[in-house]
Amino acid sequence: MINIVLTLVFSIVMLLFMLFPAMKLTEFIDNQFNLNLTEKQNSFITISFTILFSLLIGIFLRYF
Repeated sequence: MINIVLTLVFSIVMLLFMLFPAMKLTEFIDNQFNLNLTEKQNSFITISFTILFSLLIGIFLRYF
């Protein structure tokens, strides 16, 4: 249980730092595949990538 808590603590700290890479990745995907995403879709994808990247970094910091 403590491993999950520590992973989430590390992830919360990284949320702000992972926002820029998530925005850039969303922009790249939109341009590369010519999706013409709406603002709502763009925001949802950016937030999803931000959370995913933060969790991945939190797991990396906890276990490696």
